[in-house]
Amino acid sequence: MPSADSLLVLKETDNVAVARAPLADGTIVTVGDRRLTIHGDVPAGHKVAISDIETQAPVFKYGYQIGVASEQIKAGDYLHTHNVQFSSHTKPSPDDFGTRSHELPGLPARTTFLGARRSDGRTATRNYIAVVSTVNCSATVCRMIEDEARRRDLLRDYPNVDGVMAVTHTLGCAMPVGRGTDILRRTLAGYAAHPNVAGLLVIGLGCEGNQIDQMVKHIVLRPGTPIARMNIQFSGGSRATVDSALAAIAEMLPEVNASFVREERPVSELVLGLNCGGSDAFSGLTANPALGYASDLIVAQGGRSVLAETPEIYGAESMLVRRATSRSVASGLLDMIDWWEDYTASSGTTMDANPSPGNKAGGITTILEKSLGAVAKAGQAPLSAVYDYAKPIDTDGLGFMDTPGYDPVSVTGLIAGGANLVCFTTGRGSALGTRPAPTLKLATNTDLYQRMPDDMDVDCGPVFTGGASLEEKGTEIYNALLDLASGKPSNSEALGYGSNEFVPWHIGAVM
Repeated sequence: MPSADSLLVLKETDNVAVARAPLADGTIVTVGDRRLTIHGDVPAGHKVAISDIETQAPVFKYGYQIGVASEQIKAGDYLHTHNVQFSSHTKPSPDDFGTRSHELPGLPARTTFLGARRSDGRTATRNYIAVVSTVNCSATVCRMIEDEARRRDLLRDYPNVDGVMAVTHTLGCAMPVGRGTDILRRTLAGYAAHPNVAGLLVIGLGCEGNQIDQMVKHIVLRPGTPIARMNIQFSGGSRATVDSALAAIAEMLPEVNASFVREERPVSELVLGLNCGGSDAFSGLTANPALGYASDLIVAQGGRSVLAETPEIYGAESMLVRRATSRSVASGLLDMIDWWEDYTASSGTTMDANPSPGNKAGGITTILEKSLGAVAKAGQAPLSAVYDYAKPIDTDGLGFMDTPGYDPVSVTGLIAGGANLVCFTTGRGSALGTRPAPTLKLATNTDLYQRMPDDMDVDCGPVFTGGASLEEKGTEIYNALLDLASGKPSNSEALGYGSNEFVPWHIGAVM
């Protein structure tokens, strides 16, 4: 007997459908009043042609082109990298701004969370002392300081302090002055002055290009924030620097502890970073649009939510341009796309180099398809701002930050910009967690949620199987984000993630 519910057609104009469950070769299914015989074994979430497609003819999913047929395709054929290839797409004009609008959700039941208001007006969701390295050469000492503070249990009498956090990286020297150095300093400064950081140590080697004095000029600290600076070469060496740093931390702790008092704060004070990694075919159907609904709930109350990963909006940029609040916002976004096209071309590749082997195993065929699912994280809100990498997130509403698609680099930019919490969707099981802003992890499918229960916070699989609507799951995510912002640890925090996920974007030559 043919199955009437085996395939999901997302838009009437699509010539592909999504398999709701695995379909074996030879299975007979129905789409509307048509009967199709499946050709090839089709995993759940992957694509099936629902009409004949000529060679080099467009393939449509979500109502948009995701590529072209690389060979003759018959209705019922399994579609993937063997018969669909990347193609060019029609790009929007900056003049298309404001041509699409959607009503945001109404006021939810919860409109506050427990956060700590800082002296500069921003709100903290966590409370750390940061130990920031100017250069890779001081990274080991920074890690030693964090480890020794934990070993000595320095925080035992300070319950309002979440930790001593080493912020280390592989850069800081042998870099010519220019965009790469600017990005590094801006990123380090963003972490040093983050609302979730209440005490700061800056540790240098002494002879590096990124000198302490030059770096500190980029940091806009809140008034009264304690800061200590040390160069290993002038502090008696590694062990002496560690000892001096621990003494400085002990002196800071009473003030850092007293400065953090949770109280009821409005959702408008949240700054949410939106990210995804290890995406699969379910990402654009479950976790991403559900997160988009949660993002809209925050934006509707005057909060800030920021999408990122410029390579992963490629092919879907029109969905954002048409929601832009001004021509300059639309133009800024398209300029970023143009830069990335030139950047990849200069390396002898294309934007389609982005989908990983895991993405493809999960059913994503081209970057165009991946982007159409990724943009769903941004919900329906108007696009109010675009930001260069790690620039301060200073505009209410939905924004976009220019970052690579590589998860830790992208999230690092969002946190440097001031995100005080992050929500991360994954279909393959990306292992990521962040400090000083915590990360909530969403599984796009129930199988992943059950395989990695210690890593995943929310199961979005029921959206696909019919167990929950997007609005219901989006509201669940929204409430989980408020709990996270109020101090409830995420699974990645409980596992201790965050030490290795600070990865600034490196552009330019290493000399």
